[in-house]
Amino acid sequence: MKNIMRVVAGLLLASSATAHAAGEAAGRDAGLLVYLFAGFFAVIVITQLVPAGILLFGMLKGLFSSGESESRSAKSK
Repeated sequence: MKNIMRVVAGLLLASSATAHAAGEAAGRDAGLLVYLFAGFFAVIVITQLVPAGILLFGMLKGLFSSGESESRSAKSK
């Protein structure tokens, strides 16, 4: 059991050097295409939030409205 723990500890220590080395590469500036992709993704997310908000408002309106409006529409049909 102690031997396994030593191997795991050695692997953890060896992999941490790779993580520290990867941090230096993150200092570069992202290119224009990266910003355009992120902006396009943001537009898609915002576009999907509009119908979701409309549906949420409709559900909340139906949940908190009185039951009389439903009975009137059911009688007229």
